[in-house]
Amino acid sequence: MAYDADVIVVGGGLAGLVAATEIADAGKRVIVVDQEGEQSLGGQAFWSFGGLFLVDSPEQRRLGIKDSYDLALQDWMGSAGFDRDEDLWPRKWAEAYVAFAAGEKRGWLRAMGHRIFPVVGWAERGGYDAMSHGNSVPRFHVTWGTGPGIVEPFERRAREAQASGRLTFRFRHRVDALSVTNGAVDGVSGVVLAPDSVERGRSSSRKVTGDFSLRAQAVIVASGGIGGNHDLVRQNWPKRLGAPPKFMISGVPEHVDGRMIGITETAGARLINRDRMWHYVEGIQNWSPIWPRHGIRILPGPSSMWFDATGRRLPSPLFPGSDTLGQLQYIMGTGYDYSWFVLTQSIIKKEFALSGSEQNPDLTGKSWLATARRATNKGAPAPVEAFKTHGVDFIVRDNIEALVEAMNKLSGDNLLELGQVKAQIEARDREIANPYVKDTQVMNIHNARKYVGDRLIRTAKPHRILDPAQGPLIAVKLNILTRKTLGGFETDLDSRVFGQDGNIISGLYAAGEAAGFGGGGMHGYRSLEGTFLGGCLFSGRNAGRAAAKAAG
Repeated sequence: MAYDADVIVVGGGLAGLVAATEIADAGKRVIVVDQEGEQSLGGQAFWSFGGLFLVDSPEQRRLGIKDSYDLALQDWMGSAGFDRDEDLWPRKWAEAYVAFAAGEKRGWLRAMGHRIFPVVGWAERGGYDAMSHGNSVPRFHVTWGTGPGIVEPFERRAREAQASGRLTFRFRHRVDALSVTNGAVDGVSGVVLAPDSVERGRSSSRKVTGDFSLRAQAVIVASGGIGGNHDLVRQNWPKRLGAPPKFMISGVPEHVDGRMIGITETAGARLINRDRMWHYVEGIQNWSPIWPRHGIRILPGPSSMWFDATGRRLPSPLFPGSDTLGQLQYIMGTGYDYSWFVLTQSIIKKEFALSGSEQNPDLTGKSWLATARRATNKGAPAPVEAFKTHGVDFIVRDNIEALVEAMNKLSGDNLLELGQVKAQIEARDREIANPYVKDTQVMNIHNARKYVGDRLIRTAKPHRILDPAQGPLIAVKLNILTRKTLGGFETDLDSRVFGQDGNIISGLYAAGEAAGFGGGGMHGYRSLEGTFLGGCLFSGRNAGRAAAKAAG
């Protein structure tokens, strides 16, 4: 049989790019096929904040953070909660990934020109015991240049391989089937879509202009997840999180539809943990959308008060930045699919960041001056102020009476009772002046400000919510935002895919979100954040190296 390449990679996102460049660097020929155009190279990583999970990094040590592989693995396993027979390979991937994050990950990236913002963020702080969910220390390392900064080294390597003839891109090629010969995957087939110069992220044409068939010794599926397909999200929604939301917004473009996952499963691949998901509860509707139902996630500091749709404060430890899935489970248990932040101008200017490269022009544009202004500006960062002015989910008022009235009008449910909301805020405000309190959220605020990174740029000085000098008051209606699928194709540590009969399928590999970021779900039930891009890097690298070696 004549091969068109040694390996075919399906998907031009981060995992696919990493895999393809590793194959090309090994001297093999690789074809990357993607249903979108060249302008979408890099996939969802381009839109990301560029956060990476690193352990015992120089950035941590400079800030006085004491971290270790053992502590990180303890946090990971406490968050993952592995409890299924099919968690054998996800657990092995988790152990290997934490070792990668504590070892060569930073140096490997740095050798390609990747750089990190010096202040380490503290995501998913937990709040239970030491063996439960959450990061014990700050580990969220933001890429200098955000999402584009993490894509750039691999796009550069891919372009160099393309120039040398080792790598070929086939954009606007939609795979409809994997070809299987004598039980081995040896190619892909599908249709060619009409060229479309639509802006990155926008919905592109699905007009078919032809078909194609390609053959290779191996195929790597790196096609992403299902976050843009709300029907699939609802279909796989786990009962433990309550009924699926009636209203959701999308953190990824429409073409992140899970179509290739279904095609690969049809070819015999074993998909596990499909009910494990990672969706955010701090979603706001984009006032200037790029894709359908475009939502943005608020990356909150610890000080906003969080109320459910009925006006009850979320219980400890479900505070901003603590436990995403715990918050999701609680919110869906209320019978409503939204909640509220109530905060002040002093809090929003210090604590609100928006996830995404396009919402952080200072970091994305690598401007030290503009980034420094985050800590010194009187207002919030410009993108946050734009949402405060134009966003349909934001309410700004001078007093609590007017704020609650507007919140009821916005939701249309009229569930909030002024006296109940005001009493909870006043009770919290009575404790804020003391460094020792019984209010757990206030304890968390004091704890956060002991960390220099939070004190400088992420945690407002403690103050009363109802202090007019800190105003105006702000309420934000928070929606469920689809993002990641944590399950995926079961793979060994070489990213080889298992079949439904439990045996390895010859010639088939999977990487990135399609593989649950490794093994079919290396996160288990919960993420520690900064681990999705890293999972694409690690699984893409393993897949590329293994496929290149197998190609002989």
